[in-house]
Amino acid sequence: MGRWYGWRRGSATGSGKKYGNRKVATEDGTFDSVKEARRNAELQLLAAAGEIRNLQRQVRFELIPAQREPDTVGPRGGVHPGKVIEKACEYIADFYYIDADGNAVVEDTKGFRTKDYIIKRKLMLYVHGIRIREL
Repeated sequence: MGRWYGWRRGSATGSGKKYGNRKVATEDGTFDSVKEARRNAELQLLAAAGEIRNLQRQVRFELIPAQREPDTVGPRGGVHPGKVIEKACEYIADFYYIDADGNAVVEDTKGFRTKDYIIKRKLMLYVHGIRIREL
């Protein structure tokens, strides 16, 4: 009998992925979903028309810094950074751009809002004062 590695295998969509999305390759790169690839095409047109500027993909925002043990001083005086206890918590935005009014916009193309995403969305507002535009 074969091993079973988790409930994701053989999902209802048949893709084997938890939420049924599939990666899409275009001339602009690889996207996590068809919806994200379509939105990128729309934003590229808006950027070409001059309605938005500084369009970026997959922008990282640190929400909680890494937690470390205290630094130690070595026998010859060098400082050794403490061991990482907890990694930093980050949010990776699908798109970031400046709109026509000069406002910074962070967009995320969502098919399903996970609990992790909802917490990160709240942290983005609390830490950075940025409200994520969900599509």
